[in-house]
Amino acid sequence: MTPDSQPKPPKGLGPLAKREMRFAYMLLLPTFLIVLSVVLFPLVANVWISFKPVTLGDLRAPSILSNERLMGDLEAVGDTADIRYRLRNSSRQSAIASVTFTDTLPASLDVLTVDERCTLEDAALRCDLGDYEPGFREDVIVRVAATQAFLDAPADVKDTDPAFDFVPENILTNDDFTLDNFRKVFNASDFWEVLWASLYYTIAGTVGALVMGLFAAQLMNMTFLGRSVLRGLFLSPYVAPVIAVALAWVLLLDPGPGGTLNALLLQLGVIDGPISFLGQRAAELSILGLTFDFPVALTVVIIFEIWRYFPLAMLFILARMQSVSTDIYEAAEIDGATPLQQFRFISLPQLAGIMAVLFLLRFIWTFNKFDDIFLLTGGAAGTRTLTVNVYEQAFAISNLGAGAAVAVVVFLMLLCFSVIFFKFSPEDDA
Repeated sequence: MTPDSQPKPPKGLGPLAKREMRFAYMLLLPTFLIVLSVVLFPLVANVWISFKPVTLGDLRAPSILSNERLMGDLEAVGDTADIRYRLRNSSRQSAIASVTFTDTLPASLDVLTVDERCTLEDAALRCDLGDYEPGFREDVIVRVAATQAFLDAPADVKDTDPAFDFVPENILTNDDFTLDNFRKVFNASDFWEVLWASLYYTIAGTVGALVMGLFAAQLMNMTFLGRSVLRGLFLSPYVAPVIAVALAWVLLLDPGPGGTLNALLLQLGVIDGPISFLGQRAAELSILGLTFDFPVALTVVIIFEIWRYFPLAMLFILARMQSVSTDIYEAAEIDGATPLQQFRFISLPQLAGIMAVLFLLRFIWTFNKFDDIFLLTGGAAGTRTLTVNVYEQAFAISNLGAGAAVAVVVFLMLLCFSVIFFKFSPEDDA
C-alpha cells in the first residue's frame, strides 16, 4: 500500500458522535451547575463584599421604629389632644425609600386635622412619608377631639399598631463600591508582620509535616513486631478532635504549677523559671555569634501543626512506597548500594510526585488554617496570621468588607502559588 493510498483519519466528529457528546453534556449539566454554585458563588460573593463598605451591623436591614402616644387629656366633650407618631430610621448608614404607614384610629374620636401627607377614610389613616435618610426622625401629628362615646367607653390609641411599608436600601446590592477595604489591609502597620508570620507558619509547618511523615512512612514500610499498633498510634493525632488535642497541649505547656513540660524542665535543671510557650512572643537566641529574636509561640504552634498533620503525609507516602517493586531494591543491594543510597537514588525519585501533591495540599490547608492557632493562642504573641486577621476584621471589629478583602488577598496568593507550583512541579513516574 502506497502512502497516498493509506486511509486518512476522519475530520471532525460524525453526526452520531456529536449527538452522543451533546447528550453527555446534558447529563453532566446538573452536576456542573451544582458544583459551579457551590464553588463559585461563595467566592464571587466574597470578592463582591470586599469592595463594599459593609459592617456586621449592615446585614440587619433598616426598618422604621415607631412610638405612638396620645398627648393631652380628654376629660370632657370637645377636649382636644394630639396623637403623636414618633418615627425614626433605625439605620445610621442606609436610607429607606417610599415610607408609608397605615393605622386605625378609635372611631369614638373626632379627627380635627391630620398631617398634609396623610389621608383619612372613616377611621383608616394612611400616610405617604417619602424617603428617610440614614438616622432621620420625625413626628406625625393627628389632632383629635373627645366625644361622649369616647368618654363613656375610653379607647386606647395603641390598641392597633401602625403597619409600615417601605423599601430599605441594601448596602450589599447597591452601586456603592470602594477600595478602602484593600487600603486598610495594605496600609495597616502590622500587615507585613502578619504576612511574615503566615509564610513562616505555612512553610515550616508544611515542610515539617512532610519530612516527619516521610520518616514515619519509611519506618512503617519495614516489617517488625507491633507495627500495626504503632501505625494506629501514629494516626491518633490526625483523627483526634482538634479541640481535645489543643486543650491537652495548652495544659501541657501551661507556665503555671499544672504545666507538665515546665515542671519537667525545671526538675531537670534545663530552665531557671517557667516559660510561657504559648504566651511569649520572642526570645533572644545566639547561634555562631549571631543574636536574633526567636519566635517562641509561633514555633510552638508550628510544632503542633507538624505533630497533628504528619500522619496524613505518612499514609500517602507509605501507600506510594508499597507500590514500588522490591526487585529494584534487591538489584541495588546486589550492586552494593547502601540503605542511604537506595533511599536517595530509588525511593526519593519514586516519591517525588506524591510529595509534590502533598506539598501543594498541605501548603494550601496550612495557609488557610485558623482553628489550631485560635484554639492555642487566639492569635496573640506573634501568632496572628492572615486567616486570623480575616476573623478579627470581620467579627471582632465588625468590618465585613475589610475581612473579605483579607480573604481575597489570601485567595490571590494561593492562586499564584498554585499556578507556579503546577508549572514547575515534578510528575510522578508511576
